[in-house]
Order: sequence, then structure tokens, then C-alpha cells
Amino acid sequence: MTTTAITREEAARLMKLASNAAVAAALVMIGMKFYAYLATGSVSLLSTLFDSALDIAASLVNLLAVRHALQPADAEHRFGHGKAEPLAGLMQVAFILGSSLLLLMEVYDHFIHPKPVTKPGIGIGIMVLSIAITGALILLQRHVVKRTGSVAIKADSAHYGSDFLVNFSVIAALLVSWKFGLWWTDPLFGLIVALYIAYTAVQIGRQSYDMLMDREMDEAERARITQIVEQHPQAVSLHDLRTRRAGQDTFIQFHLELPDNISLIEAHRISDAVEASLHEAFPSAEIIIHQDPHSVVERRQDLRARMDQTRPGRAALLEADEKRG
Repeated sequence: MTTTAITREEAARLMKLASNAAVAAALVMIGMKFYAYLATGSVSLLSTLFDSALDIAASLVNLLAVRHALQPADAEHRFGHGKAEPLAGLMQVAFILGSSLLLLMEVYDHFIHPKPVTKPGIGIGIMVLSIAITGALILLQRHVVKRTGSVAIKADSAHYGSDFLVNFSVIAALLVSWKFGLWWTDPLFGLIVALYIAYTAVQIGRQSYDMLMDREMDEAERARITQIVEQHPQAVSLHDLRTRRAGQDTFIQFHLELPDNISLIEAHRISDAVEASLHEAFPSAEIIIHQDPHSVVERRQDLRARMDQTRPGRAALLEADEKRG
């Protein structure tokens, strides 16, 4: 995930803004859709009302999780509280799948028991207003995700993105059934949206799971770390690079190989300079650097990891490791 480098304080401000805006938008849309359902008796509108009720529950969970994730590290949580964010992402997945299931149930009921809609104009007007509110919220959330890379906000944005499509499908279904009497368009639109919602949930769930399981940062970011380190004129190389993310917290650690004949204070100075360069590219990162003399060969963790992933080249890697040792 590539994000714009910002300070932790700015990320916290943006994430809180997006979370508060989501709760406010959900409350407004619940009120509007409840009025529209009473006026029209539309089952499609009722399904979007249920979905907005799920939105408010999901957004409240998200708001609490984001506030907890942004708390600094303390004596009992030395690595911070960042994993509250992917946990919220998984909870969001449950809400999204719940929305999909409710929508599928409504689709089935519409196919079995077609129901006429009264006063469709009121319902269409309310849905257009809901689309405007949801669209503005999604634009804000996507801006925040681009700046912060927040998994929880991304999950919330995906949820409201599905609502955006649901609102359009309800309008289309109301118009077609009203103008042309094609009752089956309502459940058909619902079926398409339900399948899209389920697909979105799977994608968000996978990303949240990867963060909880300390999956490595992507190869482009790892290559960038290596490039920054090797740009220092006295840094010979690095090995055993390990990375992970937990919410807004990024963790980077590696062994820095340095010339054999430098003093300990000089090694410390070089290490500090490398760390400062990395902080320019990854402002929120916690960086741990272990200094090694270049001539001292270790049995490396990164080599063993590559052997596990590259079975055909296992013998060659073992031979290379033995020669170094």
C-alpha cells in the first residue's frame, strides 16, 4: 500500500475526521430513509434503511477502534495499539457480509412476492439526496485512505461504496418498475449489488488478516528501504530485513553491514544517519538497526526464509550459506 508521507498527528486528525463524518452521515440517512419508507411502502427502501442501520453500527465500531488505535504506546503495549485497526476492519467485514445477506433475502422475497410501490417520486428524491451525502463521504474517506493508508477507514469506505451502488439500484428499480411495470428489475439490481458487496468484504478481510498476521510490506517498499540504506557511502549492505504494519504504525528492522575498521562511535553515527534517511521516507516508522562488521558472517534469517519459498533453488542457497559460514 503506497501512501503519502505525513506525520502521525496529521494522520490522527484525518482519521478522526473521517470517522466522525461517517457516523453523522449514517444518522442523517437513517432519518431520511425511514420517512421515505413510511411514505412509499417500498421494500427496496426498507432494505436500504436496514443497511443504513448497519452503517451506523459499523461506523461507531470504527470510530471507537480508530480512537484506540491512535493511542501511543504505553508500558503494557510497547508496540502501540495499531492492531485495533485491522480488528475493526474484520468487524466491518462482518457488517458488510451481513448487509449482503439481508439484501439477498430481500431479493428472494421480491422474486417470490412482487410488491407494488406507491409514491415512487418521494422515494427517488430521498435516494438522490442519499447518493449526494454518501458520495461526499466516500470522497473524504478516499482522501484520508490515500494520505494515511488506514485499513479501518478503507473498510468503512468500501461499505459506503456498496451503499452508493445500492442507492442507484433502488432508483433504477423504482423508475423501471414505475414507468414500464417490470417488477423483476428491482430484485435483479439487488442481486448484482449483493454479489458486489460480498466481493468487497472478501478483499477488505484479506488485507485486515495480512496486517494481523504481520505480513511483510510489499516488495516495492522493501526495495525502497534497501535503496535508501545502500545510498549511504559507508553502508556496505544489509540483511535480515523485516517489516510489518499495525494500523498507522510501521516497524522496520535489519542488520546493517559496516566496514570492519571503524570505531563503535562511527558505526553509531552511520546507523543514526541511515535511520534519519529512512524516517524521511517512512515518518511513522519505528526502526531498529543492528550493526554488523562486514567480515563477520552470520547464518541469516532472510536466507532461510528464501529457502522455504524457493524449493527448486534450496540446494544452491544452502551451499552459498555454508560457504559464507
